[in-house]
Amino acid sequence: MVNKYLNNILIQMKKILGTEVGVIEGNGSLTASGKVDELTGKVQDILSDCAESRQKITRDLGYTFCTVTSRGKVDYIAFIKSQDEMSGTFVEMLSSYVGNVRQMHNDKFDKANFIKNILTDSILPGDIFLKSKELHLSYDVDRAVFALQYDEIRGVDVYDIISGIVPDNGKDFVIDLDNNMIAVVKEVKMGISPSEIEEMASQIKDTVTSEAMVNISLGIGSIATNIKDIAKSYKEARIALEVGKVFDGEKYIINYDNLGIARLIYQLPTTLCELFLSDVFKKDSIDSLDQETLYTIQKFFENNLNVSETSRQLYVHRNTLVYRLDKVKKMTGLDLRIFDHAIVFKVALMVKKYLVSKPMRI
Repeated sequence: MVNKYLNNILIQMKKILGTEVGVIEGNGSLTASGKVDELTGKVQDILSDCAESRQKITRDLGYTFCTVTSRGKVDYIAFIKSQDEMSGTFVEMLSSYVGNVRQMHNDKFDKANFIKNILTDSILPGDIFLKSKELHLSYDVDRAVFALQYDEIRGVDVYDIISGIVPDNGKDFVIDLDNNMIAVVKEVKMGISPSEIEEMASQIKDTVTSEAMVNISLGIGSIATNIKDIAKSYKEARIALEVGKVFDGEKYIINYDNLGIARLIYQLPTTLCELFLSDVFKKDSIDSLDQETLYTIQKFFENNLNVSETSRQLYVHRNTLVYRLDKVKKMTGLDLRIFDHAIVFKVALMVKKYLVSKPMRI
């Protein structure tokens, strides 16, 4: 039973009836709208008495009880602190509301557990279609999948914060996973634009940042066009997070579809990457380039190999920039003013970042 929903119902019923109301679960737990000291320590006796009486409505200790059974066992008991003539009607009404909440929670739990099993590859692909039909979940609809990672924070429940953002509609899900990882699976309209998806991600990040006072990293997978593909999209979102840490540590929202060549480099064996670097930099190691030169190269790439614009942004004379580029050519054999050479050098820089961030793999 989700206490949040149950407590809301009990508080509302107390306001309507003007007396304490509550529920005793079959496992002995008790939830009430206020103090019910008369019942404290007597829950097991009440469960036994109600089970033995086999009557739906019973009265004792100044209370009226409504017992709901399932398969011969007490499922739960709704109660009201009154034994007047109308108490039986009121407690049955309360029991009905509680039953609806329980059913809603069970349906939501079953659906969320199903989604989690898909994300973690804990269900056979052939069973997904039948299970989605059983749970009344649309199979062929577009869904966006986000992977959120955060540092552990005492006293702050990031899951609850995100759950408050995502609509509780039985179609969108917030799944708590291991290693401070949370997945969000959300139905979206067909043909939704990448900018709209990234706006959703930004809203989630901004809310968590403001309420929890912590930064999170958020990966976005490709749109899943059916429920089976959310597993693939989630893996892509996880890859986006990992690749983002390596190649663009300043970004907190990373879209898998925008990773470009970084996605390929990240999956290469380190031994192959080292061979590539040794082939590219036959004259001198990439490590021989000083920080000023590397910064100049970065700005040159950002300005699409435009010498005039790069020199303007660096506040240096055009000839100074040309001198620096000639220096790079002399050291590496690559003329960055030539497009093909620039591509090779750009990839080499990314490969170097990858090697620095990853352990040796065979």
